[in-house]
Amino acid sequence: MHRREFLLAAAAAPLALGPVPRALAARTGGGTPLALVTADTEARIAAVELLGGRVHSFVETLPGPRSIEAAAGETAIVAHTDEGAVSLLDGVTLEVRRVLRGFGAPRYTAARADGRLAYVTDSASGELAVLDLRRGRVVHRIQLGGPARHVTLDPTGRTLWVALGSKARTIAVVDVRDPRRARLAHRVHPPFLAHDVGFSPVGGRVWVTSGDRERIAVYDSRVGRVLFTLAADAPPQHVTFAGGSAYVTSGDDGTLRVHAQRDGRLLRSTRVPVGSYNVQQGWGRILTPSLERGTLCILDGRGRLVSSLRVAPSSHDACFVMSR
Repeated sequence: MHRREFLLAAAAAPLALGPVPRALAARTGGGTPLALVTADTEARIAAVELLGGRVHSFVETLPGPRSIEAAAGETAIVAHTDEGAVSLLDGVTLEVRRVLRGFGAPRYTAARADGRLAYVTDSASGELAVLDLRRGRVVHRIQLGGPARHVTLDPTGRTLWVALGSKARTIAVVDVRDPRRARLAHRVHPPFLAHDVGFSPVGGRVWVTSGDRERIAVYDSRVGRVLFTLAADAPPQHVTFAGGSAYVTSGDDGTLRVHAQRDGRLLRSTRVPVGSYNVQQGWGRILTPSLERGTLCILDGRGRLVSSLRVAPSSHDACFVMSR
């Protein structure tokens, strides 16, 4: 670690992590479980140790890493929106192994559970690109008819939902039963301007957060019908899931709310730094980086803050990998 990196890590003064989740401790196997966090203005990715709550190292990338998503904990897909490029980062060695160009403005990624394929949205072209992660190439593109942004893949790997905009009037539903030949199936029109979309792990439900008001709609994805709506904090909100809970962030209000997945009941609300928009889960931990403060907050499954450190001037997104 270079001197500047060491000083940054030392100055962060993370909180004590507390008990390590069994799922995390059992999977270390000599490796280092890491959170990879975008340093948007510094053209690099910060690797943060989940067991120690400190910066492990940095990975240099193309300018403007905006979103990052892990595939099977092995490959991290990094979207450089302003560069029109996607980097494939080896989660084990922490090296960029391939850069894919030819995108307009790549935004977000959903990866298949086996780690072989991933789907990247492009808000400039209105396309969804299918990436073969083993071969490091785009194998298919389809037109969705709008500025494709947030995307979610159902747990069975059969269907994608894509919000067509940051304040989207339309959500595209994509059939990926043939994983390499995605096709547009139909469209859903939410009861507000949608921002994020997230499939819950069970029950065929999709949580759709609002980009224009303090609401969330929970859909039955099988029939495209709203089951119920919930109150939320300031838009835009983002959502992830673990166990029986849904975790919803409001970057403008600086909150993370924990809801019961079954009925949406509010279980907890935790203060996080303003600008903490995106949220991810893995190995019993919840991550939310701050676009405005450059912090990474690590929370436990109950939504309690267990660690907070500053990793960059601005951090947009995070994911989980296991490094050597």
